[in-house]
Order: sequence, then C-alpha cells, then structure tokens
Amino acid sequence: MALLQTVLLVTLALVATALAAPLGVNQDYAIHEKRNIVPQGWVRRGRLNSRMKLPMRIALKQSNLDRLEEHLMAVSHPESLEYGQHWTPAQIAKSFAPSKETVDAVSQWLVQAGVSTERQSRSASLGWLSFEATVEEAERLLRTEYWVWEHEPSQTPHVAATHYSVPTSIRDHIDFVTPTLHFDRRIPGKDQEKRDVQKRDATNSRWGPGSTVLPKFRFNPGYKNIIDELSHCDTDITPNCLRTLYKIPPGLTKNPQNSLGIVEYSPQSFVPSDLDLFFSNFSRNQVQKRPNFVAIDGGYLNETQDLDLNLESNLDLQFAMALVNPVEVTLYQVGDIEGNASFNDFLDAFDASYCAGDDPSQDMSYPDSAPGGYDKPKQCGGVEQTKVISTSYGYNEVDLTPAYEQRQCNEYAKLGLAGTTFVFSSGDYGVAGNGNMCVSDTTGQLQSGKLGGVFTPGFPGGCPYVLSVGATQINPNTSVLAPESACNQVIYSGGGFSNVFSIPTYQKTAVSSWFAQHKPSTYSSKQYNDSGVTRGFPDVSANGARYVVAIDGGYKYHVYGTSASAPTFASVLTLINEARLNVGKPTVGFVNPALYANPSMLNDITSGFNPGCNTKGFEAVQGWDPVTGLGTPNYPKMLEYFLTH
Repeated sequence: MALLQTVLLVTLALVATALAAPLGVNQDYAIHEKRNIVPQGWVRRGRLNSRMKLPMRIALKQSNLDRLEEHLMAVSHPESLEYGQHWTPAQIAKSFAPSKETVDAVSQWLVQAGVSTERQSRSASLGWLSFEATVEEAERLLRTEYWVWEHEPSQTPHVAATHYSVPTSIRDHIDFVTPTLHFDRRIPGKDQEKRDVQKRDATNSRWGPGSTVLPKFRFNPGYKNIIDELSHCDTDITPNCLRTLYKIPPGLTKNPQNSLGIVEYSPQSFVPSDLDLFFSNFSRNQVQKRPNFVAIDGGYLNETQDLDLNLESNLDLQFAMALVNPVEVTLYQVGDIEGNASFNDFLDAFDASYCAGDDPSQDMSYPDSAPGGYDKPKQCGGVEQTKVISTSYGYNEVDLTPAYEQRQCNEYAKLGLAGTTFVFSSGDYGVAGNGNMCVSDTTGQLQSGKLGGVFTPGFPGGCPYVLSVGATQINPNTSVLAPESACNQVIYSGGGFSNVFSIPTYQKTAVSSWFAQHKPSTYSSKQYNDSGVTRGFPDVSANGARYVVAIDGGYKYHVYGTSASAPTFASVLTLINEARLNVGKPTVGFVNPALYANPSMLNDITSGFNPGCNTKGFEAVQGWDPVTGLGTPNYPKMLEYFLTH
C-alpha cells in the first residue's frame, strides 16, 4: 500500500476508541485529516492573525452508513426480492440523519473546550454544528496552524491548514471540519472588488474557458452527406452511427414518468440556433424543440456564440435529445455568472438535508452579491430528480479531501435508493488526471504527465455509487459494424483504481478476475493502487471520438471525450426505462449491480490502451478492465434482460 502513503490527498486515521470516554481538551488527540499534496498553483505566504475570526463548521457523521451499500443493493440487484422498491425522500432522510448521541458528543466537546452552547448553532437536519472562533481558539481546538495561501495564477488568497486533530473519543462522530484543508480560487469578501472584475468574462470560473474537464475538439474539414453517413462513421459520428453501433431503434413513446437529466455548470451553455441546425440535419422533427429548463442557484442561458462556452452543452444536448426522442430531456443549469458552482450545489437542490452540509471553501454561498450573481438563498431541496442524470464534468481525486468525496459519494448512493441513475464521464487523459497531471513520486506534488509520475484517478468517476463511463472509438477505415477499440484519438479513456473508495461488493468478482489474469507486470504500487481492494473504474464505455456537433453556426469541429460517452450511455438507459415504465416496471435506478452480474448484455472491448503518466496505461482485455469497463451498450440484449427482471 505504498501508493496510499504517497498519493492520498488526505490520510484519515483508522484507530477508533470507545465512545464512552470522557470528553475534554486534555484527552488524547489524533490526526483526523492531513493534506500531503497541495493543489497546483498554491503557495504558502504566512501565518494568519490570531485574532481573526473564522466561521467554523463541523460535519457530523451520518447514521447507518455501514448499511448504505446493503440497502442500495437490495433495491438495485435484479435477484433481490426488493428490486425496484425505491425509497421515499422521507425514508432516506430519517434513516441517515446524525444520531442524537453524535450531536450531543460533539457539542459537549466544544463546551468543554470553551465554546458555549450559546455560540453553537445546528443545521435543520442536525448534520452540522457551526460556531465562530478566533484563529487562536481554532488552532487550540484542532491542534493545528492556519496559514494564508495564495493561488499565484489569479493572486487569490485563501485560509487553510495542512492537518488538524480531534479527540480520539469523538473521531467516529465527525466527518470533517471547515475551514481546514480545502482550497478554492474564490476571493474572500474583503477582495470583492477584485472578484467582480475577474468574474465578468468567466475566465476564472471552475468550469469556464480553459477548463481541462471540457471535451476536446479538432477542426472538421467537412462532414459527409447525411445520406452516406453510415459509410463514414469512422470519421463522423452522428446519432444514426450510434444507433447502428448499439442497435438502438427509433423512439416511439413518451411516458410522462420518464426523463433524462443533463447537468451543465455555468458559464457552459447551449445555443438554440445550433440546436436547430443539428436537428435539421439529424433529427428533423425536433427543430424548435428545447430541453425542459431547470435553473439552480442562478443558472442561466448564455446564447452568445463562443466555442469555449458552448462546446460541452451543445454536445450533450444535441446527441442526448436526438437519441431519446421523443422522451423529454431536462437541462439542469447550475450556478450564476460566477461559474464556480460545485456538484454539491447541484445535489443540494434535491436534498435539503444534504444542503446543510456544504463546505464553504468548495461549494458556493448564496446570496451572491457580485454583479449578476444569484441574489437569493441557495436552493435546498424541492427540485425533482429525473430518472437518469448525466454529468460530463469531474475532478481529480487529489483535488478534494477523501472526507468531502466520501460524503458526496454517499449522497449519490442515497439518491440511488430513490431510483435515480447517476452517470459520470471517467476522464480524458487515460491513467493521468485532468490536464494530463500526475503525482510526482519524489515530491508528492502534481506535475505534467509528460514527466511521468503516479497515476491520478478521477472523481466522481471513482465513486462506487455512480456509473462511470469510459470512451471507445470506431477504428479508422473500418465499418460501423466492426468491433470498437479503446479511444486513442485526441483523448484516452480515463480509468484506474481509486485511492479513496473501497471496492464495492458488486464489482469484486470482476476486479479480482482482472488482477488474477491481466495485472500488468510492468507496474507496481509505485504507479497505482494495486491492492485489489479499492474501486476500479470505468464501469462501462461508449463511443467518444469524432462527434459531429453544431457549434458557432456550423460543423467546424469534431468533438472528442468521455463527455460524449456519458450522455450516450445515459440515453440508452433512458430508453430502457421507457420500455420498463410502459409495462408497469420501475426504472432501473442504480444500475451497476445488474450490469456486473450480467455483463453479456454489453459489447466487450478487447483492444486499445489508456496511456498517461508517460506509460501505455492499462490495456483493454476480455472481461472488465480499467480502460473500457465491462464494454459498450447492446440495446436489444439490455432490453431483453431488463424486461424480464
């Protein structure tokens, strides 16, 4: 497990002690979280003034998480007697709320440390305890030191520590504490004027121009006549190419209970005229058709033609809407012009109890007083979940702390209990992270993958409670009916093994088989987590090369990426749900257990690699592999299986 010691963004202590031990500042402390890798671009400048006040928040441990996977499997595995009996939001909230024992234990610790109950406030869900403390108090409470850090490219200051400790007797009651280890590029309130200037062109946003998570593109010298499109799927992927590849028939029905959700983060936005141009060529009865628009925390449509701002959204919506037609597609547009909304901000809109658990150093705070900002409170609950939700954005695991990632991953599981399938792209840099970044095996810091280094898994693609989708391609000069390979044009299918998440039960057989039969002899724990006990990804794959997308009023570019693969696989699942709903069956919900138990419903991909970190990466082989997962969809086989279970 040498890799875990050098790569993990945060090391969580594993020793638990009896909860009955007395509380107090003089008892034994243990490191709760520790940052081994500082995100790229951040430099430590100096100590924080001891009298400065910090808004402290403690994320309390949720109840019954030890049975979360058990409950999820019960409603998600077709062989279970409870298959499809999805939970209500009220059931979920009640089952996983922090216990009174947890709330009382942490509150008592704070009182004994000098933070009176009058200074403490609790969220409505009891998920968080909040209080204000001076730097001196916070450092004494957490046995740490706070520093001012600067993000050199944007000259953004931030307050953070590199480790913190809590009493061993309450470690099992706490997920994490903020502010501590998290870094973010948003500028503190006292620099509001500077923040306003930077946000106007969205270039400093999390998802704005230059973001390494967006799909890749190359100039398109001109796509072939639509009549000949199936003869040229190796050079131009259209909806009909995908229908032929995966044997997807035209849609005939539109069940009102069915829906596909596409998530976009501002400033990314689709252009209606581009949508109509695409439909006029590839789905004519959808001209003037628009997705159902759901704005979350100031989500808005920017209809200005701009390749950097339209690429992701145009790609996702043009192909998803065409593939599931006439089923409705819902666009969840998240975040205001600031462009820094997070996945947690999106999840908040579904689950009010989760909303109380945001991390202000990673998740947006509303109202946003900046010009054009969302001037209302954060949306907490009340937004309806579609049956399938596709997201083509992601982080590196090392960008966030394991505690933050685990809490979010658990939320995908909880919403999976409610019957929603979350689909995420696995990344476009092979075994390297976003931006082709790898972890230096000497300094422990992120560096260019051209220099080699330790493989960098992605998030949430490595969360065991989402469907992680890699990328394939039709090989040059081959027919659309020929077997695909792992994508090696412009992008490489993201894949590997998590350093944070344990292997889920549904995946153990597949991953164990891969380690037994195909483990590369040229790599060791110095390159990746080869323990065999952590989550492998992706789960499945779909074509991700040379998509013909209408952008900026024409077909000027080919688009590549797992950003294309994710909505394609999500569209297939939506059509499966349509068929199930039409015969009175529930939607598939968390689909991973069914796919791993019956991989023959997928097209196994057995050729290609996912290079990165100056290596060939892993190889696509028979069965599951950390390049293309179990394979690509085969709609007739999937339909047959899911209609009989």
